[in-house]
Amino acid sequence: MDYSRETILLWTSLPIYVLVIGGEMIYSHFGNKKLYSVKGFFTNLYLTILNFSLDALMRFVGVWLMLNYFCDLGGFKLYENLNPIVYWVSLTILEDFMYYLEHLLDHTSRFFWAIHVTHHSSEEYNLSVGFRSSVFQPLYRFIFFLPLAFIGFRAEDIMFTYAWTQIWGVLVHTQSVKKLWWPIENIFTTPSHHRVHHASNVRYLDRNMGMFLIVWDKMFGTYADEDSNYQPIKYGLTSNLSKVDPVNVVFHEWKNIFHDMKKSPKLKVKLMYIFGPPGWSHDGSTHTSDELRALEASGNLNK
Repeated sequence: MDYSRETILLWTSLPIYVLVIGGEMIYSHFGNKKLYSVKGFFTNLYLTILNFSLDALMRFVGVWLMLNYFCDLGGFKLYENLNPIVYWVSLTILEDFMYYLEHLLDHTSRFFWAIHVTHHSSEEYNLSVGFRSSVFQPLYRFIFFLPLAFIGFRAEDIMFTYAWTQIWGVLVHTQSVKKLWWPIENIFTTPSHHRVHHASNVRYLDRNMGMFLIVWDKMFGTYADEDSNYQPIKYGLTSNLSKVDPVNVVFHEWKNIFHDMKKSPKLKVKLMYIFGPPGWSHDGSTHTSDELRALEASGNLNK
């Protein structure tokens, strides 16, 4: 398999990342925006380093599975039968939809949220947060791309498409770009949309899951607009970490799950604490995002 395109993409994107992150740091410093801290930046870098080797390994595993078991299995060869423009546009749309489904799972099942939560645990929000990787996410992410190989997309094209859309996904992690031209805001995921995604304000919880396209959120009811008349955005978690050390930032939600499982001897309740939605509790001591929204709408939040 030819990895030259991804290699070129990697070496092209690195100087872009350095320039835009460096530029945002300078803007933050001289504009007194306080977007960055030394500890926050190096925590993001640490999580990226932890993720890198596992991500590279699981991309190889994903490609191997596609090539040996899924590519052409369905009898479709879209790379031979479609016009190249139609082929690449179709692949981009479908790849982004599969990412949306994976991201939705990350936010609706606590087992997967325990992995993904590291990406959301920063109380700062800047371009370096785009590299605040969910360390163990590569172990299952590739599964969502296998159906694309089954219906006839080439494995190397699937991974290349994910790689370049991921660059877009990194660059929307910024407070420095306000709302864009309305056609862009209505089709693509923008910095405004993704600020909502990282907000811990009740209205914004579990919203705007798309990485490249925002249309999935609008289609399936997970969209929320950044509303200047609502509360100012507060980044991080609904209950932020008391200790931001290298181990706790990765494993804190697993500790919380084990603690919650002790609350009831019933197996069904224990399984709900593992696989149910984040915030679910059998005794009402904590709430899911939908329950919090209902409480806010009724005026009973924090009462």
